[in-house]
Amino acid sequence: VQLQASGGGLVQAGGSLRLSCAASGHTSITHGVGWFRQAPGKEREFVASITWTGGNIDNADSVKGRFTISRDNAKRTVYLQMNSLKPEDTAVYYCAAAQYFTGRTSRNYDYWGQGTLVTVSS
Repeated sequence: VQLQASGGGLVQAGGSLRLSCAASGHTSITHGVGWFRQAPGKEREFVASITWTGGNIDNADSVKGRFTISRDNAKRTVYLQMNSLKPEDTAVYYCAAAQYFTGRTSRNYDYWGQGTLVTVSS
């Protein structure tokens, strides 16, 4: 399974970005996809996750009401719509696929994309 994250960039505070995560290969063995982020000097943290079947969603408290995760099963692509961005959202954003369970811990995820940088200026 390969994951390609895209859509990062530089945006002013209050702005929006949409990240995409395109999955390829034997994606049928995966249960769902999660987004994580890692800011400079900080640990990687969970952002949101969604399952391929049923579209079950989980969001970190820090992004609830601002970020929306969705998926297009036909395209095997997961999106992260980020609105009302804040400088503290600045990080490299990674998407990852879980073979069995999604959830908030990175240990659940078996396949990782390369990351896309989001920079929010104040």
